[in-house]
Amino acid sequence: MTSLHPMTERVCLVTGASDGHGRAVAEALAGAGAEVILLGRNPQKCEAAQREIAEATGHKPDVLICDLAIRSEVDRVADEYLSGGRPLHVLVNNAGLVNLHRKVNAEGFELTFAVNYLSMFQLTLRLFERLRQSAPARIVNVSSDSYKIGKLELDNLQLERGYSVSQAYARSKLAILHFSLELARRVEGTGVTVNAVDPGPVASNIGANNPSFLYTLARPMIRHLFPSAARAARTCLRLATDPELETSSGGYWRSDKQRERPLKNPDPALSAGLWRESVRLTGVDLPS
Repeated sequence: MTSLHPMTERVCLVTGASDGHGRAVAEALAGAGAEVILLGRNPQKCEAAQREIAEATGHKPDVLICDLAIRSEVDRVADEYLSGGRPLHVLVNNAGLVNLHRKVNAEGFELTFAVNYLSMFQLTLRLFERLRQSAPARIVNVSSDSYKIGKLELDNLQLERGYSVSQAYARSKLAILHFSLELARRVEGTGVTVNAVDPGPVASNIGANNPSFLYTLARPMIRHLFPSAARAARTCLRLATDPELETSSGGYWRSDKQRERPLKNPDPALSAGLWRESVRLTGVDLPS
C-alpha cells in the first residue's frame, strides 16, 4: 500500500471505486485514515470492495450506488450526499469505460462521453459548494494521454459521425482535460484546487463491458504486462494528499510530474463552448 500523509478527519469520495485504479486510490486513502466513500454502479462489487478495504486498512468505507450514465441518477446521488451534511475534502473523478461500438443512454447521449465526461461535470458542479465550504479541498480528474489523438467538435459531441472506440475514449479524455483547466480557472481563490491526472497503463477491467474473443485473449496480457493498480495510483494519490500540493491547481500530471502546456494550442473559445454545451446537457452550472 502506498505510504501517504495522514488523512485523518478528511472525507474523500472516489468514483469508479469498486475495481482497478479507483479501488486502489480508495484503499490507500482509507489506509491513511481518511473517511472514504466508494461510488460505483454494481452493488455486489462495491460491497466486496468495502469489505476487503475494511479488512486491509481497519477503516470501513461507505458506499454510494449510482449509474453515472443516467443524469437523474447523478442528481440523486448528489442529493443523497449533500443531505447527509458531511464535508467533502477530496473528490476523485475516476469512473470510466470504453465501448467497441457506439451506444447511447436513455437520453440519447453517447455512452463513453456520458459516463467518462458528462457525469464528471455534473457530479463535480453539484458537489462544488460543499467542497468550497470544506476548503482546503481538492478535485482530481482522471484523464489520459490518449487525449492527444482526440478531437472535440461541438456540433458532434455525441459522435454521431465518425464513431470509433479510440476516438470516443480519446475525445472523452480531452474533454476532461479542457474541463479541468477551465474549472481551475473559474474557481481560483475559492480554496478548491483542480488537477487532471493520467495514471498511465494500468491492469484493470475497464474493457470488461465489451465481452469479445479479442478482449478475452488480451485480458491476461493486460494483467501481466501493465503496472498494478496500486502502482498506477501513486500520482493521483499525491495530488489528493501531498501537503506541498495544497495550492497547486490547473495542472496535468503523469508519472508523478506535472506536464507543461498539455494543450499545445489552447483554444479558450473551445473550452468555453464545451462548458456551455455541458451546462445545457446536464442542467448544472457553478453556483453564481
